[in-house]
Amino acid sequence: MSRRPPQRRRSTRRPARSRRQQQDGTQLLVWGVAALATFSLTGAVINWLIAHWWVLLVAFLLLLLGGWGWWQQRTQRTQWQQTQARTLRYGLAQLDALAHRQFEHAIRDLMYRDGCTDAVQVGGQGDLGADVKATDPFGRRWVIQCKHRRNGSQGAAVGTPELQVLNGTGRPVHNADVVVMVTNGRITQPGRTFASQQRLHLVDRQVLAQWAAGSRPLWVLLSAVPPPRRPTDQS
Repeated sequence: MSRRPPQRRRSTRRPARSRRQQQDGTQLLVWGVAALATFSLTGAVINWLIAHWWVLLVAFLLLLLGGWGWWQQRTQRTQWQQTQARTLRYGLAQLDALAHRQFEHAIRDLMYRDGCTDAVQVGGQGDLGADVKATDPFGRRWVIQCKHRRNGSQGAAVGTPELQVLNGTGRPVHNADVVVMVTNGRITQPGRTFASQQRLHLVDRQVLAQWAAGSRPLWVLLSAVPPPRRPTDQS
């Protein structure tokens, strides 16, 4: 008696492709319903706004008034800051009492007072010799290194080594037109000679006193400052 070969059972699993097609169809249906609902809602809102046009008018007026108020507030704040800057004055005793970082901020504020609206304090670790950077109204780029002495003229004098560091980075690294060393203390004679040879500008205690307590900008007090880069009303 011959034995029949076993019959294979038919798989009841649907092909993976069919399941993906079904999922894609479901997603398309959901997206279609969502798009239709969005379109219907948008149409309803537009129709409502057309029927109630005065709402748009009120919203526009409120927006206009809000923008005008913001602009007025911003203008008044700017004018107040400019007024405060113009009246900024420091005495040497005040500058001597500052910490080094505060001294840098004071020099930045004096540059801003004189019209350098982009004056910024950048001193810190890795500053490469620049504590304050600014652009004057004539387009000249200033790089300033600050050396604060707690004891003022009795503190350690700024010498050639500090000026050599500034000279090595002021123009090659920071692209400065005017490179300045500012101190509330003294500068050695060799340092002054080196600065003159390298076209570095020095602001010692005496010059700092005139600048900080007066109203003349630094470029008026210093000699041999490079010519303006661009013409201005002050030219």
